[in-house]
Amino acid sequence: MMETIIKEALKGDRKSIARCLSMLENNAGAASACLEIASQPSTVPVIGITGPPGAGKSSLVDAMLGVFDQQHKKVAVLCIDPSSPFHSGALLGDRIRMNRWHDHPNFYIRSLSSRGTTGGLHPKIREIIGFLKQCPFDLILLETVGVGQSEVDIARMADTKILVLVPEAGDEIQFMKSGLMEVADIFAVNKSDRPGADLFAKRLKQMSGDRPVIKTTATRNEGILTLIETFSHHINK
Repeated sequence: MMETIIKEALKGDRKSIARCLSMLENNAGAASACLEIASQPSTVPVIGITGPPGAGKSSLVDAMLGVFDQQHKKVAVLCIDPSSPFHSGALLGDRIRMNRWHDHPNFYIRSLSSRGTTGGLHPKIREIIGFLKQCPFDLILLETVGVGQSEVDIARMADTKILVLVPEAGDEIQFMKSGLMEVADIFAVNKSDRPGADLFAKRLKQMSGDRPVIKTTATRNEGILTLIETFSHHINK
C-alpha cells in the first residue's frame, strides 16, 4: 500500500504527497523509502522568500500564485510557521493564508512548524524539498517564518533568495546587513504604495550593488510579474 501511495505522490496526487511529507516530517511509516526518493537529483528550482515579520511575504506569495495560475504553472508552496509550545505544530496554517488556492489542482500548499530551530526553517526541510522536487512541479516556493537575520539557513535551501522589506524598514537595514542582507539575490520592497517607498528603494539599491530591487504592492498585484520575471532570469543565468 505504501508503495502505491508513493507512486501516486510522484504523479502529483496531493493527498499522497501530503502523506509522504508527513512520514518524512515525523520519520514514520515508509520514511526511508521517501528519503531515498528525496535524495535523487532534480533541476526543479526553489525560490526562498524571507524577511522580517509584517513585510507581507504571504501576501506576495498569494499574488504570485495568481500569476502562476494564468501561466498554468504547477507550484508547491512550503510555509514555515512558528511552533506551538504545546504540540510543536504550526501556529499559522494554510487555511488562513492563500485560502483561494488551497484546492487548486496545480498548487500544493503545506504549512510546517519551525520546531524551535533558529534558522527559520523546519529541521526536515531538506528532505521535504527533495521529495517535492521529484513530484511534477515547475517550481517550489519556500516562505520562512520571519524571525530576523538568523534566517540565513534559507541560503542553503533556495536557488534564488528574495528578501521582502517595507519602506518603514529603513532604520533596520544596517542591523540586517550582517545576516539577511547578504543572502538575498533579489530585494522586494513590498507595500510600495506607502510614503517613502521610492527613497527607500533608492537607498536599498545603493547598498545592494548589482542585485535587483523590485517595488511591489501585493494587495494591488503591482510589480508581481516583474518580480517573477526577475527571479526567473536569475534561475536561468
